[in-house]
Amino acid sequence: MSTPETHGIRIGHDEREAAVRELGEHFSEGRLEPQEYEERMSAAYAARTTDDLAPLFADLPRAQDAATALVAQAPATQWPVAPMAAGPDAAWGLDPVTGRPYSDRSKVAAGLLQLFLPFFGAGRLYSGHTAIGVMQLLLAPLGVGMVWAFIDGIVMLTGEPTDRHGRPLRP
Repeated sequence: MSTPETHGIRIGHDEREAAVRELGEHFSEGRLEPQEYEERMSAAYAARTTDDLAPLFADLPRAQDAATALVAQAPATQWPVAPMAAGPDAAWGLDPVTGRPYSDRSKVAAGLLQLFLPFFGAGRLYSGHTAIGVMQLLLAPLGVGMVWAFIDGIVMLTGEPTDRHGRPLRP
């Protein structure tokens, strides 16, 4: 349902996706038949305004009007919406997926240090994981530390490594 503030307001991709997710929840709870779900989902993707979405939920219980929730969150005076400010505890920005602040250490630098200086455990020492770095350094004469550090460098470059405080290394 649209409120007077959101009556006939154009919607975007996020609002359509939210409506489809909500329809999916109703479908999984058995309120919609497969054909009816598909029809409503197609209508949600074709919707252009909040008024186009309202009939799709007229006979369904709703915890919140998904179509107007995102529209109501952003004030009309701040168009386009400014990016989220990082703040003092996130000087290097925020991870867009988790919202956690990035580390001051670089993922690429840590991974390359591990690959090119595996006998020192340099990437782990750089990222603040001194215990792992020292273990790799001590095991290097046996060959185990170098193999471990080399594989660790590949994992650091392809994975989501963290610093000693648990913050993700910045890309």
